[in-house]
Amino acid sequence: MKTSPKVIIVGGVAGGASCAARLRRLDEHASITVYDRGPFVSFANCGLPYHVGGVIPEEASLLLASPQLFHSRFRIGVKVHHEVSAIHREAKTVMVKNLLTGEQFEDAYDVLVLSPGATPIRPELPGLDLPGVFSVRSIPDTREIRGWITQKSAKHAVVAGGGFIGLEMAENLRHLGLEVVVVEAGPQLMPAMDTEMTAPLKKHLQKHGIDIRLNTPLTGIAAKNGQLVVNDAIETDLVILGLGVRPETTLAKAAGLTLGQRGGISVDAQMRTSDPAILAIGDAVEVHDVVTDTEILLALAGPASRQGRIAADVIAGRDSAFRGVQGTAICGLFDLAVAQTGATEKSLRRAGITDYEKVYLHPKHHVAYYPGAQTLHLKVLFAKPDGRLLGLQAVGMADAARKVDVVSALIQKGGTVFDLEELELCYAPQFGGAKDALNYAGFIAANHLRGDLPLSHWNALPEGTFLLDVRDEDEFAEGHPDGAVLIPLPQLRDRLSELPKDRPLHVYCGVGQRAYYAVRLLQQHGFDARDISGGMITAGMVE
Repeated sequence: MKTSPKVIIVGGVAGGASCAARLRRLDEHASITVYDRGPFVSFANCGLPYHVGGVIPEEASLLLASPQLFHSRFRIGVKVHHEVSAIHREAKTVMVKNLLTGEQFEDAYDVLVLSPGATPIRPELPGLDLPGVFSVRSIPDTREIRGWITQKSAKHAVVAGGGFIGLEMAENLRHLGLEVVVVEAGPQLMPAMDTEMTAPLKKHLQKHGIDIRLNTPLTGIAAKNGQLVVNDAIETDLVILGLGVRPETTLAKAAGLTLGQRGGISVDAQMRTSDPAILAIGDAVEVHDVVTDTEILLALAGPASRQGRIAADVIAGRDSAFRGVQGTAICGLFDLAVAQTGATEKSLRRAGITDYEKVYLHPKHHVAYYPGAQTLHLKVLFAKPDGRLLGLQAVGMADAARKVDVVSALIQKGGTVFDLEELELCYAPQFGGAKDALNYAGFIAANHLRGDLPLSHWNALPEGTFLLDVRDEDEFAEGHPDGAVLIPLPQLRDRLSELPKDRPLHVYCGVGQRAYYAVRLLQQHGFDARDISGGMITAGMVE
């Protein structure tokens, strides 16, 4: 008869808590202990900015499970305020310190699961330890921020970093009525996304009164006359550090476990580390990107929870493996959703993948004749020549999540742009169209692969490009690229003699549909015509 193991889990939240609860469901007799150095073992850290902003008014709403619940429901021992300070691999023991009493003791394990998470990046800069400078990683952090805002009657805040946590905090500080400045070291917000797809986000945040300062790294903070001064230039009442996170690997390093090239704990598909008795999960580990075939760091709750389940399966003797990740994520900011799944052009280039193509489209999220139709900005990446889907980025006020979720599922199953053509999705006027936006993305991409629609892109036009604008005269008068030639689509057949046949014609319109019609016409009259993907809306995004 198999003996149930003694399992110690270091860290709770998404990964550790999921591992503990599933392991109990699989093995009623296992000894399971969770040590967490914080005051809470399972809380919704993704909800922290919204508690600061009052959108989630009660702190208790963020608490998912207590030590008492773990004990009463699962007979799992959870010890909060307990820090595991060392791993003795040969003896299979850990050193534990009670942070409230100072008591230290040793505990033995058969299997150890590391779920330490990630720590906020705090660079070696002056002033980061001053009162009023905060990171956002735990419920105590939110208490301190809320208390500081109340105590100081704060009117102004600086957020350092334009990623997920920084922008969510910027939004919620605006909800509280504060003036907010975001300083971002790079040339764009949301650095993981392709630059042009963040342009609508920047405009949207500025519309809501947030001061965006790109190419502005945080260089230091000083205290002066009761205020904080950021970069010797911006006076403020508080500073939020949203500079990203790094994997918490202190224990793993000290124990001699192998780390990956990105600095996370190296694990196999069963979440085993270089020591077979030690598993690791969550933000601290490197994971396999199934699209780019590279190892990456990915601090997301969904993958961490799945890794926790895989680890529990492995401990219980089940044949389970973690399939890897594709980076499906979304951020909502003042009702604008910014979402992605799979690869971006940035990640493809980093991985050395060059045989791909992209299409841009800007459809309404449901039929235009039904009230409330909102524009969606979509960028689809796919492999050549087979059309395998590589990634989708979506930005819009409605339906971005559904588009990304559908494509995420297709990528997981090896789907192609030809599958997008064939998608059978819900249709009623208030929800979509008889031909969904994803169908149109498939049509455009598949037409390109079949040779019916050669594509070009605003950021890669050759010198001396012949630009053909097929919009109407009034649209052209409102703005057009230098040197563009206007021939409205209804006049095109009668004015073919005005166009050269000795060089490519790069054709555009507002969003791409009329340009497609024009390219098909021109090709059949012997012209080398290409559609500039996404038309003038994309042009405004890549500037």
